[in-house]
This record gives sequence, structure tokens and C-alpha cells, in this order.
Amino acid sequence: MNRLYHYPLSPFSRKVRLSLAEKRIEVELTQERYWEKDTDFLRRNPAGKVPVLRLGNKLMSESTAICEYLEETHPNPPLLPRDADGAYEARRLVGWFDDTFYHECTAKLLGERVFRKVMNTGYPDSTNVKAGSRAVRFHLDYMASLLEKRRWLAGNEMTLADFAAAAQVSCLDYISDIDWNRSEVVKDWYAKIKSRPAFRTLLADQVPGFLPPAHYADLDF
Repeated sequence: MNRLYHYPLSPFSRKVRLSLAEKRIEVELTQERYWEKDTDFLRRNPAGKVPVLRLGNKLMSESTAICEYLEETHPNPPLLPRDADGAYEARRLVGWFDDTFYHECTAKLLGERVFRKVMNTGYPDSTNVKAGSRAVRFHLDYMASLLEKRRWLAGNEMTLADFAAAAQVSCLDYISDIDWNRSEVVKDWYAKIKSRPAFRTLLADQVPGFLPPAHYADLDF
């Protein structure tokens, strides 16, 4: 059986989960407390990061590499445009959300509000929380500027870029760190992507000690 080693509030795990579900590839989920550096897990990925995907007899790590492998081996439904310009834009935005958004927003807010407690590494750093909150506003405005010209983030078709963004945003939404009154177009985009069958298992995620807000699983929030 295919298996994904993941953590519920890992945006990179969520990106892979969305891709697998969209392509209807069944996997069993194994929650991994990767920061504990379990020996068996380190054998699967010496980098000590989630997600790790066991697909048949292959063991794969690095979320974008996994998603691109899935695109090559399971091309339908497509998550990357077939034309070079479209594929470039989708990949550019995947990089933006995996790198810039993650480090400026998710790592600061989720890292301080949730992982400090989960990993038992002390109290939240208010400086990081304030910086993350400021950065989220900038990123929501950037997303709005894209969505005012396109149906989806990278163009007129949904792509891996939308899953990369939704993975980050959904983690912050879980801890109520997204101001949905800031942009109606971004709110509509999120409601649209939340309504996809691929998103259902993410909406059921719960982290002990951190209950999601009432609207989290509401498709018509």
C-alpha cells in the first residue's frame, strides 16, 4: 500500500496530499513527529523532513520533486500547464509560496503559535508573530493582484501553484491568522479550492491542543 509520512500542519505535506487526492492516488497517512528525529524516519529521509512518500517500491522526499514526479507518471488531471510559459508561471508561484510565503508568514506564525508548544521549545516570540502578521497582508494583496486578472493564481486553469498556496494558507487559517475581510477575490479563490474533493481530508485534520476556528471546515464561509 502506498503511504505518506506527513504532519497535519506541514504545508509541504498538505501540498503533496492535495496532489495525490486530485490525481486519485490512494495512500495511507502516517503522522510523523519529524522533529523527534526517529531513527526509522531518518532512514526514510536523512534530511529529517516531511513529507516522505512510499509509492510502490519507491521512497521519495522533497514535496515539489514528489509533485512533479506525480505529474510525470499520472498526467491526468494535469496540475502543470503543457505550454512552456504556463508551466514556468506555475513553477514560479510554487517556488514563491514554498519559499517566500513560508519563511515570511507560515514559519513565523505557525512556528511560534503552534510548533513552539508542540516541540516544547519555549514561548512564542512576539517579534516573529508581528512580522508574520504584517507579511501575510502583503502576500494576500499579491494574491489578489493575480486573481483580479486570472481565474486561478497561475492562469485560467487550476495548477500546482494553487495547491502550494492553499497548503500554506490553510495552515494559517487553522490558527485564525488570515484576515478574510481583506480581499473578497482571495476569499472566493479559497472557498473554491476548499470545495474540491481533494481538500476534504485536510479539513478533517486536528492537532491536539489546537482546535481550528468554526469556519475552518465551512465550504461557504
